[in-house]
Amino acid sequence: MITLVLAASVLIGISLGILGGGGSILTVPILVYLAGMDSKEAIATSLFVVGVTSAVGLIPHARAGRVRWRTGLIFGAVSMVGAYGGGRLAEYIPGTVLLVAFALMMLATAFAMLRKSRKPKAAKPAHTELPVKHVVVEGLVVGAVTGLVGSGGGFLVVPALALLGGLPMSVAVGTSLLVIAMKSFSGLAGHLSGVSIDWNLALMVTGAAVVGSLIGSRFAGRIPQDTLRKAFGWFVVVMGVFVLTQQLPGAVWASPVTWTGLGLAAVAAVAWRAVRARRPRPPFAVPQVGSREPSAHN
Repeated sequence: MITLVLAASVLIGISLGILGGGGSILTVPILVYLAGMDSKEAIATSLFVVGVTSAVGLIPHARAGRVRWRTGLIFGAVSMVGAYGGGRLAEYIPGTVLLVAFALMMLATAFAMLRKSRKPKAAKPAHTELPVKHVVVEGLVVGAVTGLVGSGGGFLVVPALALLGGLPMSVAVGTSLLVIAMKSFSGLAGHLSGVSIDWNLALMVTGAAVVGSLIGSRFAGRIPQDTLRKAFGWFVVVMGVFVLTQQLPGAVWASPVTWTGLGLAAVAAVAWRAVRARRPRPPFAVPQVGSREPSAHN
């Protein structure tokens, strides 16, 4: 079984190295269902594994100039506060509740990954930094999620850096590793007061994940990011559903209310996508009053 755990741990590092996220989404289920850890112990251990792996994976990205240090350090420092608070709060929440919340976050993350923008936005300069007010809000929220459910939050950080900060995808991935490392260690500090960790297993998993991160960082920027996000998004959907089926009692799945709610949610999602698809696109330019429209011959 330990061989399977270590092999799966390599995937943790590859995900972090290529996408700048997804480490904890893989780590927690691996530690719970393959290594047989208690849910809270797995969450705390995942913070150590992801923190170390992200720090090591950051090195090749930094050497390639794919890290925005100012944005990453501010984002990480603010999120460390939220992560520590989340870690302390997790001590008073049942492990089953944490895992259900984790699974729901996985499904929400997958939905965000699988969404396809109707039109590409104009790219901002690569040096554009994330506004400070966005850093504070996003950092606290993502940090709290990190501490509570052991998620490094890479799939929350990367979109924030890419969409709000206007950073190229490869730079957002590299910068997110800095943020993930900082707040993972902060969240771990919050957990250590109430959870004991099997350090031998944690170090073995971390070593395998580090190898994967070095492999993944070599491929960063070479594989189309949209393709990777979609493939990993569907994988996250499968993992999220699996965790939910393991944690929720059978009576929940047998209830008509559950399936009615899922059906309504699916119909609402399809209707929302249909409305977005029919929404007219704005014109590329609005002529000013008195301006002369170019003729078809020009």
